[in-house]
Amino acid sequence: MSKKRTLSFNPDGPKNKRRKLPATVPTNIDVTNKFEVIAVGRPHSVHLHTLKDVQNFRIRLLSWFETVRHVRGMPWRKPFCDNYEEQSQRAYEVWISEIMLQQTQVATVIPYYDRWMEKFPTINDLAKADIDAVNKLWKGLGYYSRASRLLTGAKKVVDKYNSRLPDDVKILEKEIPGVGRYSAGAVCSIAYGRCVPVVDGNVHRLLSRVLALYSSPKARKTLDLLWKGAEDMVAGYCNPGDVNQALIELGSTVCKVKEPFCESCPLNSGCGAYAEYTGLVTGRPSTDIEDLCQICEQVPPGNAVTRFPMRASKTKSRIETDLVNLIEWRGNGERQFVLVRRPDKGLLAGLYEFPSREAISSDETDDLLHLPYLVLNNLFGNIFSKDKFLKDETALGPRHEYKCDVTYIGDYVHIFSHIRKTYRIISIIIQGGSSPPLFSSSKDQAGEQKTHGIGTDNIGLRAKWTLEKDVSDAK
Repeated sequence: MSKKRTLSFNPDGPKNKRRKLPATVPTNIDVTNKFEVIAVGRPHSVHLHTLKDVQNFRIRLLSWFETVRHVRGMPWRKPFCDNYEEQSQRAYEVWISEIMLQQTQVATVIPYYDRWMEKFPTINDLAKADIDAVNKLWKGLGYYSRASRLLTGAKKVVDKYNSRLPDDVKILEKEIPGVGRYSAGAVCSIAYGRCVPVVDGNVHRLLSRVLALYSSPKARKTLDLLWKGAEDMVAGYCNPGDVNQALIELGSTVCKVKEPFCESCPLNSGCGAYAEYTGLVTGRPSTDIEDLCQICEQVPPGNAVTRFPMRASKTKSRIETDLVNLIEWRGNGERQFVLVRRPDKGLLAGLYEFPSREAISSDETDDLLHLPYLVLNNLFGNIFSKDKFLKDETALGPRHEYKCDVTYIGDYVHIFSHIRKTYRIISIIIQGGSSPPLFSSSKDQAGEQKTHGIGTDNIGLRAKWTLEKDVSDAK
């Protein structure tokens, strides 16, 4: 039996002490047989960034994965099955889960996934749905364009591929909306057993540390090396889906961004970044100029594992101000609000919202109490004026007189991934008449009324009056 020693790991470097982690590392591991590990930042061979002894790596990874496979209770994580029909269903389940997991944590996704599968248990059930039903089920999960792409993709799979997602990554990427290289690899490896890699944010970070790769994270050469490493892990293996899921799980739960549990990691004996920290650094700088790594940049001072991967430069968020109009009719003891539907593409695609004028200029913000009348006139025709009363218009139905009060309420700031939005909220209360004013447009086939546009940015959206109690569940 080999002797073991306990290591104390501080991912932030030796200056900031933290508690010891309860993990052991065998002293008889020959690190030099796993990797050529040298002090990163000095000249080194490009071959440092290539996985070696992949079989041993895979054995360690999968042995660890078997102990944690069901810990987080993911309902979509099931054993591989080679039955044709079951593979088709598994592909659908993996597809739904992977799209939901984009930019969203596992714990948040699980209840949404369960409700989704209860409502749309098969891809055929989803293909029969409409966007309103899909959006209602997706409500609260964010990034709503994902939901509309799932619906579009399901219809295409049913019509063109006999209700079975393609088992070829290139076809999946090309044909199915919202499916990129990662999602295609996940579906094909997990559901169909294809030996194709996956690289998400977790695997990107994990392999960057294992390969001691310090280069621009979005650079083509960086991505090529990481995808090659992931490909080597699944090449020729009988169950590539488990390998990919294990890499994702390890990156998510152990090789964390700020506080990685390196001593508990099954791959620590061959991790370049960990070897840098522990002092298990071997090898010599490459003397062959043609063999030198031309990708890595200078690593920041210190010996913390968390120096890897190199941080991406943040793109400055776009700053916009939108005018939001809470148009309310009060009469007969009722309160009704105008809702309009956003375009089927773009931010918050297909969702209902209060009538808005997007990206208003600084000049327009100086005249806040004039802009709402432009919105009103686009909705109801040129019947409102700044004098706050409605002319008698027989073309709009019964002769009514409506009084209109406009009040500025305040601002609300919401930060999207790429936009900082300030919503400038205006209250417009219409009173009078036995019913709300009609929209100045003919009804469409669905029985709703199309507006002529809320300014130039909302042309063609459908508008409707909605009772106060139904606003939050509008569909």
